Amino acid sequence: MLELVMAGGWLMVFILLCSVLALAICIERLYTLNPKKISPPHLLATVWKQLKAGELDAARLRSLKQSSPLGRILAAGLGNANHGRDVMKESIQDAASHVVHDLERYLNTLGTIAAVAPLLGLLGTVVGMIRVFAEIMTQGTGNASALAGGISEALITTAAGLMVAIPALIMHRYFVGRINEIVVGLEQETIKLVDALHNDDRADSRT
Repeated sequence: MLELVMAGGWLMVFILLCSVLALAICIERLYTLNPKKISPPHLLATVWKQLKAGELDAARLRSLKQSSPLGRILAAGLGNANHGRDVMKESIQDAASHVVHDLERYLNTLGTIAAVAPLLGLLGTVVGMIRVFAEIMTQGTGNASALAGGISEALITTAAGLMVAIPALIMHRYFVGRINEIVVGLEQETIKLVDALHNDDRADSRT
């Protein structure tokens, strides 16, 4: 491996840095984008029971906000529940936008790596071919080892750039899809809370 890196030239350093950064982002996002951590099962049911029992005080609301991204959104809505349905929905949308921003953290960097890595490989190809033609101009075509060195540098950097870019692109698309699924789940949970709370309020006002 070390020989391949050295044979690929100085651009291999940047390609390796891209690979390390992409791997770190993928590991971090796989850990962070856990649906059960973001939207814990039965959280909405627990909050609703506490709300109906009158147990959802300020302390529990703060605890709910810090518990998970879904809890953060629910706490924002419950904090403005007395101001009407529209105000409650606006506060939920505002909190949800911050949550989505956190979920998408580092994805732009991962997408940039997927786009830049093959360009670095292409640049390595150009540099390698320039080296080949420089050797031809100075020594002619008789020095086969010098020509082979430039060609191998071009091929190694191209392959390395693609080996970094392809997995990075796949993981970027995978994370985008997972975030979309999580966001849909968060929306469903918050809509249930808004509908249940205000339908319950209307029922109480009728009685």
